[in-house]
Amino acid sequence: MPQFPAEWSPHSAVWIGFPSDPNLWLEDLEPAQEQVAAFARAIRADGKGEVVRLICANEEAAERAVALKIGAEIHILPFFDIWLRDTGPLMVREEGALLALDYRGNGWGGKYPSPLDDAIGGLLAVSANLPISPRSMILEGGAIDLDGAGLLVTTEQCLLNPNRNPMLTRPEIEAQLLIDLGATRVLWLGDGLFGDHTDGHVDNLARFVAPSLLALPEADGTNDPNADVYADAWARAKDFGVKTTPLPSPGRVENDEGIVAASYMNFYVGNAAVVVPTHGAPNDDAAVKAIAALFPDRLVTGLPTNHILTGGGSFHCISQQVPFL
Repeated sequence: MPQFPAEWSPHSAVWIGFPSDPNLWLEDLEPAQEQVAAFARAIRADGKGEVVRLICANEEAAERAVALKIGAEIHILPFFDIWLRDTGPLMVREEGALLALDYRGNGWGGKYPSPLDDAIGGLLAVSANLPISPRSMILEGGAIDLDGAGLLVTTEQCLLNPNRNPMLTRPEIEAQLLIDLGATRVLWLGDGLFGDHTDGHVDNLARFVAPSLLALPEADGTNDPNADVYADAWARAKDFGVKTTPLPSPGRVENDEGIVAASYMNFYVGNAAVVVPTHGAPNDDAAVKAIAALFPDRLVTGLPTNHILTGGGSFHCISQQVPFL
């Protein structure tokens, strides 16, 4: 039976998408590249963490990555955008080997379609000499989180959205996830964050931080745009019977376009480090400290992510780990 390891399990490497398209990132290109570089350095942890494989879409981006002296492997593979959590393969252990599950993509429900992003999962698997198992279901990696011990959490807003798999029923989607990823139970939360372009990916809302332990944000006052979302998630988790632990919310974060789907939950758990996105919000320090308490064996660092966030995601969204056998 396949098993999708929890993110805190040892990794042999991590793929990280590097902003590469000037026409896509505009004035945020170089600042976003610098923030991705800082993230990659933190995960490398001076060689104490996993190998970082920085994925660039073109020669110009690769040259910029080299100039930033990250200490990462630089790979040039064609892609449209950097969200490798969603477009990269999902690695499971099966029969003593790693298998790359390559799910279909449709541009996050048809909003950002790109054949390049639908193909990058297979290219990454080939680059790492991993066997590929294509899947017919549309699934982005940020839509699920697993504890490595049988529990999977997701949101109805995303996985039951008719813009993903309209021909599949909820029981059929759940059954496929259990078969593919080795889970035994699924916790269905409701909606994701306000303004989340992914239709409510769970890695912005709820994360497992230990077997059977789910971290959930608590609203930062009545002005928090996600107060109702958090309250519903807490109620569903309680009804499901999973253990929970609270984390702060950044509250109301805005830019020139309005409210941003900012979250501390989009952290990445590496071998030696955990990197938490910060937003220049009053709760930044409290969030980093709270997550540090959950991962006492790792260096937990908060890093700004505002330029990456202009593209719609953060550190967890741009990374995809490769577990050890």
